[in-house]
Amino acid sequence: MCTTRHRSADLIPRRVHVSVTDSQGDFIVNTRNNYVIGIVGATGAVGQELVRLLHERNFPMSALRLFASARSAGKVVERFDKKWTIEEAKPGAFAGVDLAFFAAGGSVTRALAADAVKSGCVVIDKSSALRMEPNIPLVIPEINPEKLRNHGGIIANPNCSTAVMLMGLWPLHQAFGLKRIIVSTYQSVSGTGAEAVKELADQIQAHVAGQPITHKVYPYQIAFN
Repeated sequence: MCTTRHRSADLIPRRVHVSVTDSQGDFIVNTRNNYVIGIVGATGAVGQELVRLLHERNFPMSALRLFASARSAGKVVERFDKKWTIEEAKPGAFAGVDLAFFAAGGSVTRALAADAVKSGCVVIDKSSALRMEPNIPLVIPEINPEKLRNHGGIIANPNCSTAVMLMGLWPLHQAFGLKRIIVSTYQSVSGTGAEAVKELADQIQAHVAGQPITHKVYPYQIAFN
C-alpha cells in the first residue's frame, strides 16, 4: 500500500537570494553566547549525536541540560570531559531553558512541546509529530531560513532523507523551477532510535547462529527482510 502525504514547503521564489547574515539586511539572526540548551531524548541515538554536534561546533551556550525518561533520570553522562545528570522530561521541567531540541519521538513531542513553549522555551522538534501542522514552520535552514521569523515557539524538522534530498534539488529549483518530484526512499532503522539499531544487530546475530529471531521495536523482523 502506498500512502502519499503533502505539506507545502513554502519555498522561497526562484532566483531570490536570502542571506542569513545581517550584511544584506535580508535575514538577521540574533546571536548570544549564553543560551541554555536542552536536549529531550538525550540518551537516544539522535540525542547523543546532538550533544556531539553542539560540542564540535562550539555552539554558543552557557549550559546544556539533558532530558530523558523517568527510567534514565538521575544517571550521569560523561562526554568530552564533562558530566551531566539526566533530568526527567516532564511538565514543568523546562523552566530556564532557551532552546530545546526534541529527539524522543512523536508521543513525547505531543505531550511536552506545548509545556516547554509555555515555559519560554523555543522547541526544535525532530520527530514527525508536527510536520504536517500548517501553523508550525517546517524548516531547512539552507533553503527557507526566513520561516524562522514567525515560529510561534515550535519549529519542525523535515524527515532526514527529505532534507538531504531537497538541499541537492534546491539549486535546480532556483535555476529551472521544479514542479514535481517522484521519490522512493529506504529508511534506516537508526531513524527509529538506538533500540531499533540494537534489535537489527541482535536479529543478524541470531540468524547467523541459527537461533529464533525475535522482534519488539518493529512489528516484523527487519534483518534480511
